[in-house]
Amino acid sequence: MMEEQMFTIKQAAEQTGISEDTIRFYEKIMLLPRAERKKNGHRVYRKEDIYRIKLISCLKKTGMPLEAMRPFLAASADTASTEYPELVDQLKSHRENIMNQVSSLQQIVDFIDIRLAEGRPQKEYSDQIQDEVLEEHKEKEIIKPISVVELSYFSAYTKMDK
Repeated sequence: MMEEQMFTIKQAAEQTGISEDTIRFYEKIMLLPRAERKKNGHRVYRKEDIYRIKLISCLKKTGMPLEAMRPFLAASADTASTEYPELVDQLKSHRENIMNQVSSLQQIVDFIDIRLAEGRPQKEYSDQIQDEVLEEHKEKEIIKPISVVELSYFSAYTKMDK
């Protein structure tokens, strides 16, 4: 039997990109379960704790408030259940809002790129350059879904496309 891998809080912080203080905070507000402790009192974390910290980080990057994460974290921990249609709807709605933000930010980037490409063109070339830059962006622009490996933790989420 292989022994389960355990991590110190420092290792958990390194693997997740989340500070030790933040991990302790998530534990204090019970977004993370209380860490087990070694005999010397030091916290130890399992692989599923690392995944949960990464999931919190991922949801936080989407602008989701910590309190709103609780049902998602509960659903992701409950691997036996596959029926969370209301969470899937919330997640779809949240994703749509994020995609709208991505679209708005892309428009801003395009605007900045056009201005940078123009430099200080003579007036008669301005429209032509702007059209060329926009065409260039349309060719480059491939909207990728936001890569969120953690969403695969939601068994219902993986089913929603079927």
